[in-house]
Amino acid sequence: MSSNIVHEQESSVGARKSARKSNGSRAENGEPERNPVLVALGERVRALRAKKGISRKELSELAGVSERHLANLELGEGNASFLVLLQVAGALQCSMAELVGDYTTATPEWLLIRSLLEDKDESTLRRIRILIGEALDTVAAPGAVDRNPRIALIGLRGAGKSTLGRMLADDLGFPFIELSREIEKFAGCSIEEIQALYGINAYRRYERRALEESIQIYPEAIIATPGGIVSDPATLNLLLTHCTTIWLRARPQEHMERVIAQGDMRPMTGHREAMEDLKGILESRVPFYSQAQYQVDTSQVPLETAFARLRDLARGALRIEYA
Repeated sequence: MSSNIVHEQESSVGARKSARKSNGSRAENGEPERNPVLVALGERVRALRAKKGISRKELSELAGVSERHLANLELGEGNASFLVLLQVAGALQCSMAELVGDYTTATPEWLLIRSLLEDKDESTLRRIRILIGEALDTVAAPGAVDRNPRIALIGLRGAGKSTLGRMLADDLGFPFIELSREIEKFAGCSIEEIQALYGINAYRRYERRALEESIQIYPEAIIATPGGIVSDPATLNLLLTHCTTIWLRARPQEHMERVIAQGDMRPMTGHREAMEDLKGILESRVPFYSQAQYQVDTSQVPLETAFARLRDLARGALRIEYA
């Protein structure tokens, strides 16, 4: 390591000590303390720079950012713009995730795993996910699903999960679980109130707890899930691990028409904007809905036809013969 780097690291240590002292004096003088998020960011920049063995001056030249700006950044006193952070990340040859503190970059093992997965296609990543799940005993081995016949219906609101789910439960003699109702039981209030009072993150936690309890209680069940359940990776993993998953698909217009037919007139307000929002939501969730083992298209067919498709698929997947 060159002497200028050693000298600079010693200076950095001194600067950190001085900064801590100045923080105390700032607090005493009534001045605002440094933001801990910016302090942590500065420490990561210093650590990454040290790992590369380059001085602040060298980083300044590589990133095209003034040395003074970098000094403020490393001391947690500069709220750098996104573009500056992008330049610094490029100069340090690291990802933005590593720079801002994504936990999947926190250790060498995480970084090595990420490197192995980079640029792999979806089918390869899916195989790897399943292999990891099997290694950790969180994914059932292929063919084991018929020993644990829970069917989870996923899809956007208006896909027919509740209606077709009840019909399928009656046909198979399984309990029918409306997961939205289970969430409300946990919270002691409606879903709208959960989101209004506690926010979407709290709602997702209730959603996962309700699914976990349903899985524990019912060895056999038809579970109609909320449309956004695929938004949380941990909850989606639960579904894929413990249930036979079926995506009920439909065209956006049919989703809208079915919701309105159920008596919910909210989509009629600003219909064009509502339809665009619905299309955007569906498009963003398709990659996650596509993780389901099976799909049933319910578009432009009578209810009886959609149910016949679902019933045949479910019985075939669970190897249940007709009486």
